[in-house]
Amino acid sequence: MMKLYYLLPLTIIAMLHPYECAANDSFVDITQSVVIVPSSSSSREMQAARMVAEEVEKRTQIRWRLTAEWPQEHQPRIAIGRTEALQSSGFELNIPTASASAPEGYRIWMEPKGDSPVIVVAGNDERGVLFGAGCLLRTLRMTNGKILFPRDYHVATAPKYALRGHQLGYRPKTNSYDGWTLNQFEQYIRDLAVFGTNAVELIPPRSDDKADSPHFPLPQLETMIGVSEICDRYGLDVWIWQPCLDENYSDPRTIESALEEWESIYQRLPRLDAIFVPCGDPGHTPPDVLLPMLEKQAAQLKKLHPNAQWWIGPQGFDRDHLQKFHDLISRKPEWLTGIVYGPWTRLNMKQFREWIPSYYPIRHYPDITHTTYCQYPVPDWDPAFYLTEGREPINPRPTDQAHIFRFTQPDTMGFIAYSEGCSDDVNKIVWSALGWNPDSPVIDILRDYSRYFIGLEYEDDFAQGLLALERDWRGPALSHAQIDLTLRQFRTMEEKASPRLFLNWRFQQGLFRAYYDAYVRSRLIHETDLENQALSRLQCSVKGETLHALSQARSILMQSVGQPASPAWKQRILELGESLFQSIRLQLDVRRYKAGRSDGAMLDRLDAPLNNRLWLLQQFDEIGALSSEEERLERIDQIVNWKNPGPGGFYDDLGDPAQEPHLVKGEGFEKDPGMYQTARNNPDSSALSNPMTLLPSSWKTLAVMLYDEPLRMKYDNLDPASQYIIRVVYADGPVRLLADESYEVHPFLDERYKVLEYDIPPQATVDGELRLTWRKPDNIPHAGRRNEVAEVWLMKKK
Repeated sequence: MMKLYYLLPLTIIAMLHPYECAANDSFVDITQSVVIVPSSSSSREMQAARMVAEEVEKRTQIRWRLTAEWPQEHQPRIAIGRTEALQSSGFELNIPTASASAPEGYRIWMEPKGDSPVIVVAGNDERGVLFGAGCLLRTLRMTNGKILFPRDYHVATAPKYALRGHQLGYRPKTNSYDGWTLNQFEQYIRDLAVFGTNAVELIPPRSDDKADSPHFPLPQLETMIGVSEICDRYGLDVWIWQPCLDENYSDPRTIESALEEWESIYQRLPRLDAIFVPCGDPGHTPPDVLLPMLEKQAAQLKKLHPNAQWWIGPQGFDRDHLQKFHDLISRKPEWLTGIVYGPWTRLNMKQFREWIPSYYPIRHYPDITHTTYCQYPVPDWDPAFYLTEGREPINPRPTDQAHIFRFTQPDTMGFIAYSEGCSDDVNKIVWSALGWNPDSPVIDILRDYSRYFIGLEYEDDFAQGLLALERDWRGPALSHAQIDLTLRQFRTMEEKASPRLFLNWRFQQGLFRAYYDAYVRSRLIHETDLENQALSRLQCSVKGETLHALSQARSILMQSVGQPASPAWKQRILELGESLFQSIRLQLDVRRYKAGRSDGAMLDRLDAPLNNRLWLLQQFDEIGALSSEEERLERIDQIVNWKNPGPGGFYDDLGDPAQEPHLVKGEGFEKDPGMYQTARNNPDSSALSNPMTLLPSSWKTLAVMLYDEPLRMKYDNLDPASQYIIRVVYADGPVRLLADESYEVHPFLDERYKVLEYDIPPQATVDGELRLTWRKPDNIPHAGRRNEVAEVWLMKKK
């Protein structure tokens, strides 16, 4: 089995799968190595060498000695340093005379030298040494007491993208960062650097968040200073995400206060390379007011950090503010370095690059942490998952993220990804690896991830498990038997895991998701069956026994509480939730673990009803209070036939991919990962934040289009001789409905969670087809969500 490594620009080397290698002696035992670092190495190059020794020791219990002298004894040697330092060191090495010079690049090769092989890690610069050390760590085959290296390994490479970073914001709303010590931040930054990350973005003490967290081990500014120092020690860039939150930046007193506030932070940071100001999300200042204030901030910063750059992003602007923004940056303000493309930008990436003047580089700010109501939502996600797992779950999406990366990054100079914690850890590694080499196969990245973080024994098994977790979120969960198979695969890994592995938070995350998904599906099957049984009992109701039928239907529905599905799986999920809090401070609920918000609180939604139990029980109470059997039978019939459009009619539960056959879905995720021209399936916002909300299930799932794009449905094979009516439920407005674009069904209205009915003009169906179009008011800011449609019935008029 061959594995091709991306080499820029010199060499392509084939490597064998480690288990095959062990059988054909393609690996060299370097267990008793010594690490040699030239005496002229900088402190950062020494830090890279120490990183290798320390990370090897964590995985093997073997501590490699570091020395500046060439050892005389016969043993494997690992020489780490800049190419120039290695060339002038006097070491017995065959350094190529024509070495690659690309920034951050490196070479790694092995010189046999009998029974004392020499592995050389030669960086083009300081960062090249760090990233070469990271590549060495990823390449080693490490087990307890033994270390192997590929015998014929030789690589020369440099990164494709200059900026490869992640936001690590120490603030209450993150699902884990606010509980981290500086030692934990350093370990995580080191982990990211091993896979090619070269920048970290910090958040100042004042943001769109609370002022304190019950998890803070240190005050915000102290941690910000400490993380800046850590990045400087490794030679990584430090960015700051700096929102502008004051009410009026046209007031000189506000500007003076902002200058003092920002200066008090920036002057205390050991390292600061760039500031990114999001104009919106959060923020609300018009560009013609904001940019003059930023010019003053830039002049002040130049005295503290002379080489620091300024970047801004027009997030949340309507068309008018976008045009003003464009006019202002076209004047080429001297202080402005580049433009950031982030969530809730009205243009897609391709349009944005064409619209921004070519002399400005574009930095991507991809949201890799959220799953719905976000920049790049999960496509075809079953409502059972998005109503339980929420916006910020443990979310390995390796193939989705690779597609997003390859689709968007060519128009940029790099990225710093938006993150709210360690639940998106796999996605960070995928982006960092692809930022180095966009052609890297996803499975190779995942195998490197699994071998390095989980262990050699799990190199392929855990990698395949991560792919399986992503696939389990595709399509209807009710019929998705693969979900149960994924859990069995993870349980097999769980059964053979060592006590040490059980303490590994990345392993815990994979197990948690596998159990969680399977538990949700188990409940979905059970609760769907109970609802069907209850409705069947009601359907048999006859005059004189409606109260008895309601009582029996109630008892059937309550079995989901009294006889729940898979209680052992639920118990294991709770245990893993506790383990994740202890190991990495992952806060999976608001009450016990004090999550800063509900977005990542998966345990809070673990038992959210997956049928209509809560709503039906409320309806049963209302029906039971009616005075006559006739009224009760009429209401029961409405419930039993809720989705029935009658003979010749059609029904769509929008927001549920399995029940929206007439929705015009648009371009699709493959051509439109930002879903600008693609209908999105969204959870209702109230149901997302409160899973016990009393709405019918069909009102908790919505279809929506962003910005000025209309939502459309299409019907074929209608009866030209019949007149039709539409019954519809909206979750947001105002919205206007047109038939075949020419006939107004209703004008703009804002009627939420009401069953509305309108006649369809006969002219619109005379050809046997009907196209429905929902439009919202023009030029709505932010995401423009004003046409959230929950249910649609198209029925023949009686």
